[in-house]
Amino acid sequence: MTEKKDIKSLYLPELEQELALLGEKSFRAKQIYQWLHQKLAAGFDEMSNLSRPLREKLREEFELTCLQAVDVKISRIDGTRKYLFRLGDGNVIESVWMKYHHGDSVCISSQVGCRMGCRFCASTIDGLERNLTASEMLDQIYRIQADTGERVSNVVVMGSGEPMDNYDNVIRFIRMISDEQGLHISQRNITVSTCGIVPGILKFAGEGLSVTLALSLHAPSDEVRQTLMPIAGRYGLSEVLDACRQYFEKTGRRLTFEYSLVSGVNDNLDEARALASLIRGMHGHVNLIPVNPIKERDFVQSDQRAIQAFKNYLEKQGIQVTVRREMGRDINGACGQLRRSFLKGG
Repeated sequence: MTEKKDIKSLYLPELEQELALLGEKSFRAKQIYQWLHQKLAAGFDEMSNLSRPLREKLREEFELTCLQAVDVKISRIDGTRKYLFRLGDGNVIESVWMKYHHGDSVCISSQVGCRMGCRFCASTIDGLERNLTASEMLDQIYRIQADTGERVSNVVVMGSGEPMDNYDNVIRFIRMISDEQGLHISQRNITVSTCGIVPGILKFAGEGLSVTLALSLHAPSDEVRQTLMPIAGRYGLSEVLDACRQYFEKTGRRLTFEYSLVSGVNDNLDEARALASLIRGMHGHVNLIPVNPIKERDFVQSDQRAIQAFKNYLEKQGIQVTVRREMGRDINGACGQLRRSFLKGG
């Protein structure tokens, strides 16, 4: 028995080719693509302007990815929604919907689990299960938009997984989510986060995309960074930052440096000074993240005085800084926490 093709991961020209093989005209492909990526159809039977025989043919030939929400937690503090989705093979992933004054933002996962081993992240504790397909990344957004009834305007690929470790599927996802035949979310409203896989960053720079690259920096020295992020042992800061410079030169897109503040580890003014000298002149801004405590680790969040002092120092050095608003803290808003508690039966 031949494996069914993943219809929601096909670009429109690919879908046209597939339908031509079935003896269908190209306008049918446009109709189906619209059902999948604009009307967010959850099944072939919803495609009411297609004949019943064609819908039957589609069912025989194609698999239609539609994620099932196993759990939805809604924050009483700020309305943030955390979704736990079940995939077709029984694996679970999580996504987060956040409402800001500038629009609705969704943070999606790119892998089931993660193999990067960053010590402050729950996603990586059980390792990598598998990569997500483009359709599984798209459908996180589609199901959330269908559930909330509100248009998603910003997408952050910053949930579980390392996007550069699932490169081809992530690129396909970006091209499809920004396609004018689909949801048409501006690439300028898409952020992709990486822990610093240099070959991936360099390749990404040549894709002709306009997305924001966010580097998980978290420390201004290789020595401290390696205690937090095992990948730092493979790619040193000078190499990673050089790749980021090349990304800016090729795309013109400002960089974001993610910096999780961990009390007593990387949150003092010596670190702030080192960080300022490291990224000065790099056309980026720093996003300070009060680390989310997770019970499997003993990291403690920096207190407000330390966070403010760190921020003030960077601003005096002419570096743009934001402190990430903590969204959904009362519903385990951080990466990997909901999935992990679900897998452990709690």
